[in-house]
Amino acid sequence: MQSAGDSKCYNNGFTEVVSLMIVLSFPSRLVWGISLTALFAIQGIAAAEDSMITAHRGASDDAPENTLAAFRLAWQQGADAIEGDFRLSGDGVVVCIHDADTARTCGVKLPVADTPLARLRQLDYGRWKGEGFAGETCPTLAEVLAVVPTGKRLYVELKTGPEIVPQLVRDLEQSAVAPTAVVLIAFDEATVVACKERLPAVKAHWLTAFKESSKGSGTWRPTAAAIAETVRRCGADGVGMQARAEVIDAAFIETLRRGGVGEFHVWTVDRPGVAQHFAGLGAVGITTNRPAFLRTALTSQ
Repeated sequence: MQSAGDSKCYNNGFTEVVSLMIVLSFPSRLVWGISLTALFAIQGIAAAEDSMITAHRGASDDAPENTLAAFRLAWQQGADAIEGDFRLSGDGVVVCIHDADTARTCGVKLPVADTPLARLRQLDYGRWKGEGFAGETCPTLAEVLAVVPTGKRLYVELKTGPEIVPQLVRDLEQSAVAPTAVVLIAFDEATVVACKERLPAVKAHWLTAFKESSKGSGTWRPTAAAIAETVRRCGADGVGMQARAEVIDAAFIETLRRGGVGEFHVWTVDRPGVAQHFAGLGAVGITTNRPAFLRTALTSQ
């Protein structure tokens, strides 16, 4: 991985100048549509950064996942970024919830895709984690964006197909959060493609887990070469990988780099030794349920 000190911003001449004119003329909207290289050059931001501690669904070890309470607590616990899961409600609102239905977190089973926001809001998303969280509701993407402080970052995991992208674009364009503070992540290749087509100024990572070919074989899929091919094919800026230290080592990362993968993040890491392993390999983000614990553990080493 390229370090923050080694990363460069490139000026592509006329195209970059035109992009700069557009941004200065229409800063609240068209900035989401320019190229990443132009945006980094305009803002003086390097394309790579040190490993960030990213709160998985917020500070989800201590607060109910994917709620504003969990996200606010993550900031209090020193997280550099938060990660949330997003779907479309029955009336087309981008809402923050992991599962396809509400049963696990609310005790009432409603399919998110068939249920309007107003009905989803009637459920309690916090009580299962403790009485102190009773009354927490299902936040919208707009509401999550509103609690992202300057200098922090939001990883938006899209749990649907490309149909979510048009409303996603509208929500991002109406937000005060800068494009460089958002990373879009998805397992679905077509969704990544749609994101990069509509939001070239926003980084997107393709997500992948790993599966052992047969138990104890030590052969895991996908390979680094296969990941690099998928990243190239869908136009992603990087990859988010399941944090398997037995799979991802220096040689694995070198293969990714040679295949053109510019950056990677990992999920989900709650042990300091594992976090140290991936930080040493150059992960731009380490996703954890325990941001305060991990921050303290890593700082004390």
